Amino acid sequence: MRRFVVDAARRHARCAVARPSSARAVRALVPDVTPAYARAYADVSALKRTPLYDVHVARGGKLVDFAGYALPIQYGDSIMEATQHCRTNASLFDVSHMLGSSIRGKDATAFLESLVVADLKGLKNGTGTLSVMTNEKGGIIDDTVITKINDHDYYVVLNAGCAEKDQKHINAHLAKAKANGMDVDFIVHSNRSLLAFQGPKTMEVLQRFTDFDLSKLYFGMFTEMTVNGGKVWVTRTGYTGEDGFEISVPNEDAVKLAEALEGQPEVRFAALGPRDSLRLEAGLCLYGNDLNEDITPPEAGLTWTIGKARREKCDFVGGEIIKKQLENPASIPQRRVGLTFTGKGAPARQHSIILDMDGNTIGEVTSGGFSPVLQKNIAMGYVAKAFAKAGTEVQVETRGKRTAAVTSKMPFVNTTYYKPE
Repeated sequence: MRRFVVDAARRHARCAVARPSSARAVRALVPDVTPAYARAYADVSALKRTPLYDVHVARGGKLVDFAGYALPIQYGDSIMEATQHCRTNASLFDVSHMLGSSIRGKDATAFLESLVVADLKGLKNGTGTLSVMTNEKGGIIDDTVITKINDHDYYVVLNAGCAEKDQKHINAHLAKAKANGMDVDFIVHSNRSLLAFQGPKTMEVLQRFTDFDLSKLYFGMFTEMTVNGGKVWVTRTGYTGEDGFEISVPNEDAVKLAEALEGQPEVRFAALGPRDSLRLEAGLCLYGNDLNEDITPPEAGLTWTIGKARREKCDFVGGEIIKKQLENPASIPQRRVGLTFTGKGAPARQHSIILDMDGNTIGEVTSGGFSPVLQKNIAMGYVAKAFAKAGTEVQVETRGKRTAAVTSKMPFVNTTYYKPE
């Protein structure tokens, strides 16, 4: 959800390093980046507001500047309580700051496949996938969930902090496509809000508001249905590792729907703080922390997002570089890993240095914090490939103090996506 500028020399240096031994060297592995937004308590008067702004204020939400929007980082409950509630009940998140959009037209599939790594031709209608949009270096411009309505219509949700650069990138390629006679359009759904309804009791609660049989809607599937008396777009997906739904609703109906769901005994509003804890426990990347324009999908552990049917040609932006990495995994200098802390200390944060047991710098934390479910500190980050095997003992330096940790597989907390048995 952020934009980064990294020069070619830095990338070349990063690719050449196998085992850095200094903080300067590890910066080549994971660039020292500056976020385009700040999570700080803010004067919200100049910020953009979602249709649920007054709802957040009325419930005592502590508002921060998040990608230019006034959004709550916390309500009256603690972040720990809110995280645990989502893991056991149902939580409602306002994610209307996300950029909902559509790619439509006879050539929609060909155009979108030129920008992202997914095999869209292979998707069945009404199903979706996580994908990434890449630059000429193979780096990740943004991660996105793409749903195939049909061959001529794709629903694409992009990150709010990347909205400006994403639109610029898409529109630049769109202009070339149209000049070459392609039939394709890019539509931004500024008239719609997005609610993320997450947790093990979400299906039970949402079923009370619709006649559609939700047991037939599996993880990754999309449909239009009537909920609470109004037409909405529902995708069975989310960003917490739990079962749940993302509901695209017309702006004029957003508050009514949110308050109806919140009125159920199992449901609470949840904010940015627990959303971050939940996605970290689920091992999910945050753009700008764990992904950026200088990290390729194979380096990020996202090779699975590259459709098998596309790996031979890699005919998308930056595909030549990514294809070389796929053909020669030994050339990939770094790996994204999980970190579970075995020693006591302050939670690691972005830019905490990862060291081997001899004190040599081998990587850097990109996301970290305390897991309310596991009751221990966890993190993810990038390390030199030689140290990426799960179970490798390392040290993490935070605020000048070193804490023992081991590399671990992710997710940290088992996911409970609703899939066919």
